[in-house]
Amino acid sequence: MAEVIRMPKMSDTMTEGVIASWLKKEGDKVSAGDILAEVETDKATMELESYEDGTLLYIGPKKGDAVPVDAVIAIIGNAGEDIADLVAQAKGEKSAPAAAPAPEPKKEEAPAAPAKKEPAVPKADIKATVIKMPKMSDTMTEGVLVSWLKKTGDKVKSGDVLAEVETDKATMELESYEDGILLYTGVNEGDSVAVDAVIAVIGEEGADYKALLDGGNVAESGDLPEDVEARSSEENAKSDANIASRANEVTSDKVQQTSVPAHGTSASAATEDGGRIKASPLAKKVAQDKGVNLSDVKGSGEGGRIVLRDVENFTPSAPKAQAAPQPGKPAAAPAPAVFGSPQESYEEVNVSQMRKVIARRLSESLFTAPHFYLTMAIDMDKAMTARASMNEVSPVKISFNDMVIKAAAVALRQHPAVNSSWLGDKIRYNKHINIGVAVAVDEGLLVPVVRHADFKSLSAISSEVKELGGKAKNKKLQPSEWEGSTFTISNLGMFGIEEFTAIINPPDACIMAVGGISQVPVVKNGQITIGNVMKVTLSCDHRVVDGAVGSAFLQTFKSLLEDPIRLLV
Repeated sequence: MAEVIRMPKMSDTMTEGVIASWLKKEGDKVSAGDILAEVETDKATMELESYEDGTLLYIGPKKGDAVPVDAVIAIIGNAGEDIADLVAQAKGEKSAPAAAPAPEPKKEEAPAAPAKKEPAVPKADIKATVIKMPKMSDTMTEGVLVSWLKKTGDKVKSGDVLAEVETDKATMELESYEDGILLYTGVNEGDSVAVDAVIAVIGEEGADYKALLDGGNVAESGDLPEDVEARSSEENAKSDANIASRANEVTSDKVQQTSVPAHGTSASAATEDGGRIKASPLAKKVAQDKGVNLSDVKGSGEGGRIVLRDVENFTPSAPKAQAAPQPGKPAAAPAPAVFGSPQESYEEVNVSQMRKVIARRLSESLFTAPHFYLTMAIDMDKAMTARASMNEVSPVKISFNDMVIKAAAVALRQHPAVNSSWLGDKIRYNKHINIGVAVAVDEGLLVPVVRHADFKSLSAISSEVKELGGKAKNKKLQPSEWEGSTFTISNLGMFGIEEFTAIINPPDACIMAVGGISQVPVVKNGQITIGNVMKVTLSCDHRVVDGAVGSAFLQTFKSLLEDPIRLLV
């Protein structure tokens, strides 16, 4: 079924985009991730990617045309598909604005009433811009504001990084498209923020941005429009204390009130006025892994900010220091009894955006796609010999996983029914072969994609997998690098796992779980000998792939690895 491509909203202030150039023309075949056109927004010229595979059946606006956000600009579908109705609707949208002037006279009289509403009148004169949470990936519905890199009152320029935002895919930088003063931040570090919700305001110093927020989406930002500067010191202290208590953070005020021993001296150097600890995201993560309380760490960064070296160099003070004034009597025995006795405890950690999406997508996959599993043992003796020979001449080190990827791609070319997707009312048989490679990261699993793997050499696949794996672990993957897989491989052999099953990665119809190579007794020519065997399990969506189809694919895959010279021809 044909898919309509609309002008996306590429910046928070964008209302229309100008088609700078078309990089595809009607009739061209396109794949997910291909660049369709270059679009000039009010901020920059950006690339418009396709999220669909198919044929570009229709192009609406021409080069140089201005197109409103959400207006139809193209249609992608199957070659020869009837799109007359969709084209008519698209053209109808274009003509719709022409009818709009008719109601205009009614709106002429209406302004008399709103004109009395003081905050609405100067709104157009306010020299400030609302910054909203952008949609940083195709599946993103909300983002977690990891850290602010600018604070209220700072001067910012277009291109400056305002904050770090964790999406369902990666941690990305939120850039400013405006020059001015950061007048307002409405989101705390660690808060989840819906796409398009207000997170900040940038404008001229002294701009009455509160009037702008009063007429905007302040409720979406998760905070009230009152800024710290607009509140009395007493109100400010109360508000910040409430925020701090909700986040389970100890403010310096609370330290004094509860007479907690003086951790506050080190914490005060690393906390903001509201009591939130100032620390880099990496320092926070390392501190969490090491079990270090950041309130005990003295920051050496700008403004007392805690950085990685502070956590790595931190040495906890001995708890006995407080007990030192007491005489060396056996009375100290009760303390070890309390701390050393078994206790029931637990830690609750907020679910990351990545883990939320993994949970949702894999639950949908397992409970909607009827899985069945095919396991096969493969003799890897020749593969091990061939790999050693290839690595003598290869510019990069070729791994067994690289050979698995190449063998799977070649086998998929011979069994296109496995290289497919269930779309509800139809099955998509992909002509291209893009292998998704599951990569474990701290917060879950990412699946970067090796595109057109059947056309690439083993050394090219090896280089690409290493590069994509590094980007995945550093959260530097771009959407074009994780989208568009047609078949997925999950390899746990390097962890000593001999055999396992994997859940299908939608929209793929199959995923192959690869175990490690084990030395086991095998029968060759009527004799028992030691062989190197690797087990693989193919998880199949029974709506698309039948047992015979999956088995035939595995037979081809097995023959390629057992005679790897066939991978090179």
